[in-house]
Amino acid sequence: MKALAGLVAALALLALDATADATRGTEAEAQAMVRKAIQHYDKVGKDKAMADFSRSPGPFVDRDLYVVVDAMDGLVLAHINPKILGRNMIDLRDADGRYQIRERLDAARSGASGWQDFKFFNPVTKKIEPKRTYWEKHDNLVFACGAYKAE
Repeated sequence: MKALAGLVAALALLALDATADATRGTEAEAQAMVRKAIQHYDKVGKDKAMADFSRSPGPFVDRDLYVVVDAMDGLVLAHINPKILGRNMIDLRDADGRYQIRERLDAARSGASGWQDFKFFNPVTKKIEPKRTYWEKHDNLVFACGAYKAE
């Protein structure tokens, strides 16, 4: 009976931990979002897909997860922040001075996918937070989505 009570208590703690931060997406969800975005792009075409990715709220925004698409020269083709759409963000630095877009695009020149760590503004918490971003190169574009981590 004691073992059963201990198991129930442990499961309750796990459940609390899983729901304690329901506003945050996970790395697995970010990776799945990128793959879903690429499938959508292939199905509906570039123009419609970029509009769909940039709509917030929209089908490619889930809590603090959202899709970003960059051209290989740094031009932002899709983002939930309309102020940077159509702008070249190759020289954007994170809070630690890292060239986040440049790093991602450099990695995409030699690989098909990967992970990147940097700090960025979380639209849900309204804070600069560490972010682990998954990216894939597809049709000479870089599709990305990242999961924020509380500091």
